[in-house]
Amino acid sequence: MRMRTLIPAITLGGLALCWSSCSTPATEAAVPAVDMAVLTAQIQAMEDAYATAAIAKDPDAVMAYYADDVVSYAREKAPAQGKPALRQRLAEQMAKDTIGIKPTFKVLELFVGNDHVTEIGSWTDADPAGTVVDHGTYFSVFRKNGDTWQCIRDISVSETPKEAAKDTAAVAGS
Repeated sequence: MRMRTLIPAITLGGLALCWSSCSTPATEAAVPAVDMAVLTAQIQAMEDAYATAAIAKDPDAVMAYYADDVVSYAREKAPAQGKPALRQRLAEQMAKDTIGIKPTFKVLELFVGNDHVTEIGSWTDADPAGTVVDHGTYFSVFRKNGDTWQCIRDISVSETPKEAAKDTAAVAGS
């Protein structure tokens, strides 16, 4: 006799549990309100500081842009994992630049999360006369660290055909 009342009770209890879990939508943490003009200016200032440090061939100053656990992806190379590996890669690139490449970076779009921002930007490399020798697009993912942002992932792609980029790299010494 107990089985007859226990089975319907278990079944009804299971259905009630299923109903309550299915009918209550999961709530996601709300993304805090962000002043996009201020955030864009902050990220652009970081990009400008990066370009200034790159022109000065100062890999240590460039590293201020990055978090300790950065992973940076580059064409035809294994990802540089961590600041020491990325610093070495950048120092080698800077040392090979014999013509004085001047990079510029421009924030195009920002996608804001709770503690992350994804940037899509454009970059241009010019020679000292201002002639564009390469250009492309990059993605950078930033994580909030106190009051600042730090890049934790980045990747860039050139829009210059590979043969032209190869010729430019030979001129620049890379």
